[in-house]
Amino acid sequence: MIEIFGVPLPSLMGQLTLGLVNGSFYAVLSLGLAVIFGMLHIINFCHGACYMLGALFTWMAMEYFGLGYWWALLLVPLSVAAIGIVLERLLLQRLYKLDYLYALLLTFGIALMIEGGFRYLFGATGKPYSIPDELTGALDLGFMFLPKYRAWVIGASLTVCLFTWYMIEKTRLGAYLRAATENPKLTQAFGINVPVMVMLTYGFGVGLAGLAGVLAAPTTQVSPLMGSNMIILVFAVVVIGGMGSILGSVITGLGLGVVEGLTKVFYPEASAVIVFVIMAIVLWLRPAGLFGKGA
Repeated sequence: MIEIFGVPLPSLMGQLTLGLVNGSFYAVLSLGLAVIFGMLHIINFCHGACYMLGALFTWMAMEYFGLGYWWALLLVPLSVAAIGIVLERLLLQRLYKLDYLYALLLTFGIALMIEGGFRYLFGATGKPYSIPDELTGALDLGFMFLPKYRAWVIGASLTVCLFTWYMIEKTRLGAYLRAATENPKLTQAFGINVPVMVMLTYGFGVGLAGLAGVLAAPTTQVSPLMGSNMIILVFAVVVIGGMGSILGSVITGLGLGVVEGLTKVFYPEASAVIVFVIMAIVLWLRPAGLFGKGA
């Protein structure tokens, strides 16, 4: 059997694949955070709660409404985005002229309320959600068996990330959006409805968190606490990539997932802290992050 530094190749590739899956979740979640901060300058601390809502709504769709995974993949991100739009219209829009700290505290409070409410309704015990029949089994790659669902998560996440980057950076809609956030008065003078664009941007950002929750539901125990466990890691990813950097969040999320997976193979004791060690080193060398402005 082929070994690399004393580790069997199948075990190494298995952890690498698991790292890519986790990195895909990090990438989609941090992408949503980067869109919201980069476009709206909001530190959205309820992003983890939206991720949890995506997974829990997926479980509820199957448990109570008999909807399958594919319907949940379509409807749940839209539902989470709609909740985000309501929050933006009712609460967040009142804070745009104030310091970042006010929005951070508000979204943190919203996250605690959402998590506490669903924990009261469903408890803290994880809820199982099965992999859809179409994606069960594994692909034989010769040197390892790759579970079909993991391959789907990686492919779907990369597609969403690249599509979002293209829309924001390369299209007229993205140009309008960037102009609306940098100079809203001038943009509105050209007939563009800035409040609506801001509202839809926030909805899209939290919708990405909901999508990540749908993708994560079959791979983890669905629990009201899963968002709070994820959000600190995702903020670390965003800080390393550069606050507001779309491409930086995607690359950093995938890269840190791989690093985390490899650390579990070669030095398992450090796997829980390796992301934060990297964050400390990056902030020491490049305070704006790897891809942030001024980096």
